[in-house]
Amino acid sequence: MTSAADTQSHPRGWLFYICCLCAIALLTACQGAPEVVKLEGQAMGTSWHVTVVPNAGVPDRAVLQAGIEEQLQRVVLSMSTYLPDSEISRFNALAPDTWLVVSEDFYRVLSTALAVGWQSEGAYDVTVAPLVDLWGFGPAGPVTVPPADDLVTDILENVGQQYLRLEADGGYRVLKTRPVTLDFSSIAKGYAVDLVALWLQSRGVERFLVEVGGEMRLAGMSGRGDPWRVAIERPESAARTAQRAISLTDTAVATSGDYRNYFEVDGQRFSHSIDPRRGYPVAHDLVSVTVVDSSAMRADAWATALVVLGHERAMAVATEQGLAVYFIQRQGETLHSSHTPAFAPLLDSGATD
Repeated sequence: MTSAADTQSHPRGWLFYICCLCAIALLTACQGAPEVVKLEGQAMGTSWHVTVVPNAGVPDRAVLQAGIEEQLQRVVLSMSTYLPDSEISRFNALAPDTWLVVSEDFYRVLSTALAVGWQSEGAYDVTVAPLVDLWGFGPAGPVTVPPADDLVTDILENVGQQYLRLEADGGYRVLKTRPVTLDFSSIAKGYAVDLVALWLQSRGVERFLVEVGGEMRLAGMSGRGDPWRVAIERPESAARTAQRAISLTDTAVATSGDYRNYFEVDGQRFSHSIDPRRGYPVAHDLVSVTVVDSSAMRADAWATALVVLGHERAMAVATEQGLAVYFIQRQGETLHSSHTPAFAPLLDSGATD
């Protein structure tokens, strides 16, 4: 799982939003085509980009920019571990067995995280941050040698979503029975994408692409009048090229990669993806997972969980859950791709692979 609460210190396998670039190029050559509105900024320790294909009644650029920034700030104020008064910081500082009243946003993200945790057999766990820090992938900075086994065992004592309790009876409350800490870095950006998308729809925007830190949600048709075209990155540490292109509309997509952020000791590679069940970095050949789902929040969390599971178990779990997932494995110098049955309709016959 990723580490820092709201930064891109652990690059995920990025989705190229080449659909936007292609749309702009074609629109300039197509007389009468709508002129897209491109908005961007910085939030949650990363960049965001929104492309809107205007329809009647769509707010002007200034209103769109302000509204998008408001939604993103809403997530930051709730879920940033860098703000001492955020909801997540207050929960992390709370003594065990003490209830904390939280917002609906916080409750939704945590309840979704717990659901993915149980469904992924514990491969996803938003209490894993102390282990990520121990292995040198957190805010404290890198390490040059692996931690001792007894340190891993000690920290595992206070890692586990089974120590969390939620209530939604007349309000939203959360509690921990052990001194666990939360980190929503593997799900908050997806939730931010969903919030921005819902806000745009509430303002009458019918065609858009929202991207925050690599997570995406798309609605309607692109400026060309066909589905948005998105490329899945080829998992190579040095270059950024497309592995496969897919055409999407009215859905969300997230990719998690395990091929850029790692350290090596005596020829052994230690990945930033930590298995919260064992306390150690994953060691398998699955290097990239792309999930397509109606919710960017769920896609974000599931992409992380499936990377931890490894290909064989990830394929079984994703198929059982009915998820649309595209996997890339590295075997020696060769890349192999596979997908779940639910992903099959999304495959582009003319795409590279």
